[in-house]
Amino acid sequence: MLTLSVDIWFANLGLKFSDWIKSFKIGNFEIFIYGCIIAASVLLALTVACIVAKKTGQNDENYAELMIWGVIFGIIGARLYYVAFDWDAYRDNLKEIFNLRAGGLAIYGGVIAGAITGWIFCKVKKLNFPQVLDTAFVGVVLAQATGRWSNFVNMECFGGYTDNLLAMRLNIEKVNGSMITQDLLEKAVTADGVTYIQVHPTFLYESLWNLALFVILLLMTRKKRFHGQIFLLYLMGYGVGRFWIEGLRTDQLKIGHTGIAISQVVSVVLCAAALVLYILGMKKAKAAEAIVAKAENEAAEEIRGDILEMIEADRRASEAIAEAEAHAQQTMEDAADAAEQARTDMEETAGEILEAEADSAHVEAQAAAEKAEQEAAEKAAQAAAQAQAAGEALKDAAEEHAEALKDAADEAVAKVQETADDAARRLQEAADAAIAKLQEAAAAAGEKNDGR
Repeated sequence: MLTLSVDIWFANLGLKFSDWIKSFKIGNFEIFIYGCIIAASVLLALTVACIVAKKTGQNDENYAELMIWGVIFGIIGARLYYVAFDWDAYRDNLKEIFNLRAGGLAIYGGVIAGAITGWIFCKVKKLNFPQVLDTAFVGVVLAQATGRWSNFVNMECFGGYTDNLLAMRLNIEKVNGSMITQDLLEKAVTADGVTYIQVHPTFLYESLWNLALFVILLLMTRKKRFHGQIFLLYLMGYGVGRFWIEGLRTDQLKIGHTGIAISQVVSVVLCAAALVLYILGMKKAKAAEAIVAKAENEAAEEIRGDILEMIEADRRASEAIAEAEAHAQQTMEDAADAAEQARTDMEETAGEILEAEADSAHVEAQAAAEKAEQEAAEKAAQAAAQAQAAGEALKDAAEEHAEALKDAADEAVAKVQETADDAARRLQEAADAAIAKLQEAAAAAGEKNDGR
């Protein structure tokens, strides 16, 4: 029977994770799940930043470019921060500084390097640096909330012993020994032949803390009063949570041999600085709002005065219009009376004119009639003369035509008489010939009879 070893065990919640793996291979290339989670978190941060940028009227393409530079220099900064405060582990083996696959990144180093990179980027692109920080870190804090689960996969970044509800047991054989304290060894638990250390799941605490901070920052984005406010809230909120959580962890980076955790010091410094800047920013915002409010009130008063003047002008205009309408009404009535009088005068004048014109027209008509009668008589005389001339011409033509017809008739009669005489002659000749032939025939016939 195959037995699975439990590697991560939330004993008080009853959750067990067996045969836990931290990487897998594609061919000969080993891929760490830790890196996949980090990469996904970076993309998530970019997505959120781009959404916020669009909603606030910014060019989201700037954040895609900033992400590339931010990731590069952020990793470098996180690594240098870690190495600087754990120098004893690297001074004799400098090559290990570049071995990122072995782990060793400090989030504050990444945040500081990322902020510096953003400042340079904004200078080059001529962008508002505080506004870019506001937009970017809404996505960054959510990426931190998800990225912390890479520590869960690696079974690292945990706290000291606890037996609270979220207490997490880790297979001691799969944990980096440098992170296990003597107190954890003394309180180790053995079950089914496996030894576990029981710890605070600080990755989970920080993940939940950052998730809550993300919601707060997202809500405040809609109500922010000055550029940089969201970033300062992030520094304060993350600083407080990190100070508390860092105090629980067993893998703290210390300042020399003082025993003081550098992340707690940085948290206090950044939180204090952010608080001061936040208060100053709010004062400036209030002062600016007061100036704006004063300007708005003055403008409102001016507008109110203008409106009152407009109302008074409108009242005066209404009165003037009413007077003008009354005057116009009276003028129209006067014009109507004048028009009526003019109509009466015109009718009287028209009657007189018509009578005068009628008399004049009668005289003119009589003269025209006489003239027309005279012209008609003249035209009738001309027509009679023309008719008489036409009659004489017709008579001459008729006589000429009758003479021509008589001549033609005489010629025709002569031709007929000539033709008749010729025909009679020819008939007489034919008759004479026929009679001669009959006589000859009769004589011949008589001779034949005598011979018989």
